[in-house]
Amino acid sequence: MRRTTFTLLCLEGAVLSFNVAATAALVPSIAKEFNVSGFVAGRVTWLYMLPYGAAALLYGPLVRKFDAKKVELVCFFLFCAANLLAAAAADIKMLYAARILMGVFGASVVPLVLILISQYGEPENKGKLTGIFFSATFVASLLGLSLSAVLPWRMIYLLPAAFGFLVWVHMYRYLQDFKRTIGDFAVHYHKVFRNKTVVLVLSYIFFVSLFYHGVQQWLAVFFSKAYGFDQCLISILITLTSLSGIIGEAAGGWFSDSLGRVKVANLGIALMILSVLALCAKLPLAAIAIVMLVWGFGWTLNHAGLSTLLTDLPKEFINESASLNSSIRFISAGIGVAIGSILLQKSFLLHYSVFAGGLFLLLLMSRKFLPGNLKGGI
Repeated sequence: MRRTTFTLLCLEGAVLSFNVAATAALVPSIAKEFNVSGFVAGRVTWLYMLPYGAAALLYGPLVRKFDAKKVELVCFFLFCAANLLAAAAADIKMLYAARILMGVFGASVVPLVLILISQYGEPENKGKLTGIFFSATFVASLLGLSLSAVLPWRMIYLLPAAFGFLVWVHMYRYLQDFKRTIGDFAVHYHKVFRNKTVVLVLSYIFFVSLFYHGVQQWLAVFFSKAYGFDQCLISILITLTSLSGIIGEAAGGWFSDSLGRVKVANLGIALMILSVLALCAKLPLAAIAIVMLVWGFGWTLNHAGLSTLLTDLPKEFINESASLNSSIRFISAGIGVAIGSILLQKSFLLHYSVFAGGLFLLLLMSRKFLPGNLKGGI
C-alpha cells in the first residue's frame, strides 16, 4: 500500500471520528436547543451506531466485487453530505435522520482499512499500521471534543463536512486503485460462522464494545446529573479519554507486534475495570480527570490489540471478518447505550456496578475467547 494512500485513509478516518465522541458530550446542549430530555437527545448516539453496524456487513463483500476506491469515494461523499444535513437540522427528527445516514455511509471506512492492512501490510508491521490509523481517529476525536466545549454544536458537524469534501477531492486524485483485488461478488459469512476461533473472537468484541459504550456514551449525562458540571467541563473531561486514547492506540499497536495481541487486549480491559469501579465513588475533580485518562488508555489498548488480531486472519476470512468487526462493535454499542439508559435512570451505582462486573467476567474468560497467536492460520 502506498504511503499516500495510507495517509488519505488516515485522514478519512479522522473525518469519520471527529464528532463520534463529541456527539455524546453535546447531548445536554442538543437537548436544550430542541427542548427535549437528555435521554431523548441521547438517541443520536445509538441512531448512528445501529445503522453503522448493519451497513458495515455490506462493505467487506462489496469490495471483493468492486474497486475499493470507487466504493469509498461514493460512501465518503455521502457521509460528508449527511454531516451537512446534521448541521442544518431544524428539529430533533431531522438530526436523527442525518445520524442514521452518517452511520450507513461512514461504516465503509474501517472495514476497508483493515482489509488493506491485512492484504498489503508486513506481518511484523500490521500492529503499527493499525495503531497509526486508529491514533489518527483519536486525534480527530480529541479535536472534536475540545471544540465542542467552545463552539455551537452545529459547527461540530459543519467542520468535518467541509474538511471531508476537501479530503474527498484528494482521494479522487491520489487514492490508488485496488482493481487487482477484484473478483466475483461472494458473501462468505456462513464460512466465518462455521469457524469456532473467529466466532469466539467476534463474540469477545461484541461484549467488550457493549460494556465500553454503555459507560462512555452516558458520561456526559452522568457528569451533568451527578456533579452538575457545565458543557465546557464535561467536554474537557471526555476529551481526556481521547487524549490518552491517541497514546493508547499507538502503544497498543506497537506492543501488539512485540508482546502479543492478547496480552495487550487483557491489559487494556483490566484498566477499564479499575476506571469503572472508580466512577462508583464520589470523586474530586482531579481524580475524575485521572480516571478518564486511564479509561481512554485502557479502551484503546484493548482496541488496538483486537484490531491487529483481526489482520492476522487468513485471507478467506478477512473481508467478512473486517465487516463483522465494525458491525458487531456498533450494534453492540447501540445495545450497550440502550441498556445504560435503563440502568442510569434507576441508579448510577447500579449502572457502573453492572458494567464493571461484565468487564471482569470478560477478562476472566479471555483465554476461552482469544487465540494466543494466529499469524495467518487457524
